[in-house]
Amino acid sequence: MGRTSDAKERLLNAALDLIWERSYGVVTIDAICAKAGVKKGSFYYFFDSKSTLAAAALHESWAKCDRAKWDQTFSASVAPLDRIRNFLQNVHDGQKEVQEKHGQVLGCPCFTLGSEISTLEEGLRLKSLEILQSQIRYFESAIRDAQAEGSIPPGDPAMKAKILFSLFEGSLGQARIQNDLALLKGLPAAAMALLGATSA
Repeated sequence: MGRTSDAKERLLNAALDLIWERSYGVVTIDAICAKAGVKKGSFYYFFDSKSTLAAAALHESWAKCDRAKWDQTFSASVAPLDRIRNFLQNVHDGQKEVQEKHGQVLGCPCFTLGSEISTLEEGLRLKSLEILQSQIRYFESAIRDAQAEGSIPPGDPAMKAKILFSLFEGSLGQARIQNDLALLKGLPAAAMALLGATSA
């Protein structure tokens, strides 16, 4: 099994990487164990199925890494519209790094996995939904603050956040399908236009 102290962490990382690069359906437990350097018998010491591992991997990635990045980008110390613009610029820059490393735009692992298994694996669907809804709330908070300062028109901030999130994830999905970063380059400007922003 290798070092027991990090075998579980290596399984979590290997699962998320492989599923993101390929798909949930084609990645096997054997492949995950091989990438993690963990024996298959030891896999079942930690997880009872691939879906349990995948849900845990999503949770671990969000709780230990991704949420901190969102917290930083959407900090209340940053102007509301700058939070959104900076985030969407970071999306392009992050996917550029992914493309350089993997040779492919991979999009959002949570959204990609959630889309693939939503009708097949209820536990995974719920975990994906939980994380995605948390992300939408960051957008909603920034929109509320922008409305309060008058930099965007009034309106239902929850609905605006969902629409903006759809623009973000839809663009990521298209960029993955076409392997084209250009589809992400204009996201900040498109978001400002969608919100009716009045500030520069």
